Amino acid sequence: MNIKDMVRNTITSLKTGSHAQGEAARHARRAYRKREVSFSQIIFIAAIVFLFLPLLVLVLYSFNASRGMGWTGFSLVWYKELFFHSRDLWRAFRNSILIAVTSAGTATVLGTFGAIGVNWYRFKMRNYVQTISFLPMILPEIIIGVSLSIFFAGIGIRLGLMTIFIAHTTFNLPFVFLMVMARLDEFDFSIIEAARDLGANEAQTLLKVTVPICMPGIVSGFLTAITISLEDFVITYFLSGPGSSTLPLYIYSAIRFGVSPVINALSVVMILGTVLLTYLLRNFLKYIAAK
Repeated sequence: MNIKDMVRNTITSLKTGSHAQGEAARHARRAYRKREVSFSQIIFIAAIVFLFLPLLVLVLYSFNASRGMGWTGFSLVWYKELFFHSRDLWRAFRNSILIAVTSAGTATVLGTFGAIGVNWYRFKMRNYVQTISFLPMILPEIIIGVSLSIFFAGIGIRLGLMTIFIAHTTFNLPFVFLMVMARLDEFDFSIIEAARDLGANEAQTLLKVTVPICMPGIVSGFLTAITISLEDFVITYFLSGPGSSTLPLYIYSAIRFGVSPVINALSVVMILGTVLLTYLLRNFLKYIAAK
């Protein structure tokens, strides 16, 4: 190899190296730009902090030894007060759970069969039924509460747990109906035809084919109905009677003169219970969704 060839090879290798270094530099700059925090990420982080910071403060002050906002030391005195000296609170909690489970269960049964009927059959009032079923979701809660209160007073029904149960079932129905309808929109009706070809009658097809396939929507509607019932205040306020106080009503009465640390402790217990229940149900929902 002569000197000219050596010089030419050296220049070529330098150009190739510089080109590779340029490519590497461009990739490094691109990766650096990806690592930069965007405006949308900043807004997301700010929203998460805004939502969860009050919960962290609530958890912290549930362990405060004093009733005020000044931190005086770690203590479990309010949890002791919650579990051993809050009979009225637990009575209200029991009423809330009772109404939530029963109204959600009733709304789930009615909403599921209503959605299946509207989706399967064609009748004259079908569009009217489908439209009117969403009214409780659209109307303000205060209008529903006042109208139901006037209605029950007009027909002579005494306000109490029964009237709250009827009201909660009424405004839970649209949520179950909507979720089951969404599941039915993805339904493969060839399965129904196959079941009938194999000799299944309409009731067997409904209970052994349609309902199991709709189970993810049914369970989601049931859990949503329980959540909405537990946190409802406005409608329950207008329809509650003597001895029918629910947890939101009790908390409202307790905090009118200041937030009680017992309410903080109860909130922490409910947060932990919700997280545990969500964790236990997550795999179950995945299982039934995959079937």
